[in-house]
Amino acid sequence: MILLQTNKIRKAFAADLILSNISIEVQAQERVALVGRNGAGKSTLLKIIAGEITADSGDIIKPKETTVGYLAQNTSLVTDRSIYAEMLSVFQPLINMEKNLRKMEEKMAAPEAFPDKESYQRLLKDYDGLQIAYKESGGYTYQAEIRSVLNGLNFGNYPDDTPITNLSGGQKTRLALGRLLLTKPDLLILDEPTNHLDIDTLTWLENYLLHYPGAILIVSHDRYFLDKVVTKVYEISRTTATKYTGNYTHFLELKAEAFEQELKSYEKQQKEIAKLNEFIQKNIVRASTTKRAQSRRKRLEKMDVLDKPSSDEKSARFSFAINKQSGYDVLSVNHLAIGYQSQDPIMRDLNFALTRGESVALVGPNGIGKSTLLKAIAGASTKLEGYASLGTNVTIGYYDQEQARLTSNKTVLNELWDDFPLKDEKDIRTVLGNFLFSGDDVLKIVSQLSGGEKARLALAKLMMQKDNFLILDEPTNHLDLDSKEILESALIDYPGTILFVSHDRYFINNIAARVIELSTEGLTNYLGDYDYYLEKKEEQAAIDALENKKQEESAPSKPSGGKEQFEKEKERKKRERHMARTIQKLEEDIAELEEAIDRDQAALVDPQVYHDSKKMNEIHQRMTANKEKLDQFVDKWEKNQLEYDHIAMND
Repeated sequence: MILLQTNKIRKAFAADLILSNISIEVQAQERVALVGRNGAGKSTLLKIIAGEITADSGDIIKPKETTVGYLAQNTSLVTDRSIYAEMLSVFQPLINMEKNLRKMEEKMAAPEAFPDKESYQRLLKDYDGLQIAYKESGGYTYQAEIRSVLNGLNFGNYPDDTPITNLSGGQKTRLALGRLLLTKPDLLILDEPTNHLDIDTLTWLENYLLHYPGAILIVSHDRYFLDKVVTKVYEISRTTATKYTGNYTHFLELKAEAFEQELKSYEKQQKEIAKLNEFIQKNIVRASTTKRAQSRRKRLEKMDVLDKPSSDEKSARFSFAINKQSGYDVLSVNHLAIGYQSQDPIMRDLNFALTRGESVALVGPNGIGKSTLLKAIAGASTKLEGYASLGTNVTIGYYDQEQARLTSNKTVLNELWDDFPLKDEKDIRTVLGNFLFSGDDVLKIVSQLSGGEKARLALAKLMMQKDNFLILDEPTNHLDLDSKEILESALIDYPGTILFVSHDRYFINNIAARVIELSTEGLTNYLGDYDYYLEKKEEQAAIDALENKKQEESAPSKPSGGKEQFEKEKERKKRERHMARTIQKLEEDIAELEEAIDRDQAALVDPQVYHDSKKMNEIHQRMTANKEKLDQFVDKWEKNQLEYDHIAMND
């Protein structure tokens, strides 16, 4: 079933054509990505589909009954409600149904108050229909869904009555995402939903969307996320859309193959054109061959000449070099405490070291202190105690995710030139051109730049410094997919040392040879990329679970080596099976109680029961007891389901 079609959508802003002849299609339960450069028109197309703005021409076609949910970039909740009350408001129709059921039950408990049998039977029939609708709409599970979403989006430790007005902008955006997920529209439209999410929350969202019952249309610059979630990709480029089947990696492969094929067809045709022209020039004046030459000329005139394929729009071009090589020991962190002056340290007793040529990712949940640690190493006042010692000839190039080192009232040209006044203006303009600032772009005021433009300007400054130790705080934020890939290539070829923080798992996989995790327990080293880090984390979690179980059972010894791995995997699977059986049994018990309640409700319609007040009271008492049991079983089901989801997410 087709949930959405766009037919020849066109949109321009003033004289700038953004979209032309855009036709895409989303089927039921499909996961579709829109990709393309910043400014290509992805968000504009989503706004048109969501009804936020209108197209200049073209049609949006979707079934009348299709529900659409839209999350714009940096959406923020504006409400006086608390966290839980805001999530609960999604289910207000269910809450109203629940209140009506309770009122009906109160009336049913006093059949003698009804003027006649028919009115009582109408109430019973209405009650039965309402309860079925309540159950089918998720009346017994919606509170568990709220808890699951709040836990997944990292609000599990927040009190239910926390006012939303007290939250940060990023937290409000996360909460807006959670609220939208709970509404479960047929078509979920998400514009950069991975912004403001740490790695654990990203993993949860991936798992949630993989099991989402509706269709999804999504814009994201997170390639790891796209690989996990989507099954179809539309690339918006040069105002048009091209469809590719598969995830993001497959899209890149298909795009490269298509480019190669187009290039071969173009080159083949060019050779054919050259041969025809050569034959025409040699034979057009000869009487014996002029007809053949004229025939070839007509053939050439009728030929549909192919344009030379272009790999893409203009790309940034840069690389990182160093002025001089550092010593082997680049950084030594000893007993470091980090935080802010006049406050207790965020972290204490941090210890690690970097050697020349290493590329190390620093990971951990939002708010744990990763950026604070980078600032401390770079020489900021966030170093409270201990040492962060640099090795011989080490010079630091620091990339600040907040772009605080850019001067807001300068032009782009002066922002770079003032730092390197001995360079010719031509050289400065050439560097800026390599970072996609050309013509009058260099005269823009820094404060007027987009997030992506500021990121490119900061990278240009960093490149020109030629330091041998790069400290990068979220360098891929605000960069489009193409710019991320170019930055990766530049960092892979960089001859110095890199320490960086990123939530981009694809980027970490490509750049890092070591991962350092910052947690409440301190620092933990993993000698590999992000996938290796995940693998080791899962192994350690299984080992910890096995050890805890053994301690509880007072086991005399524990297995080691390969046997230990086998035992911990066996234990995890056993626990998962046990939770699945528990949930299945609870669901069976819930179904039995619901059937018992349904039977009692049907019995109330029986004339023999209706005229027997003693029998009526017995049935009402039994229904009340069964409903209390039902509430208890539903509570147990919610808790077990949350635990099972946690196990399955780490599977």
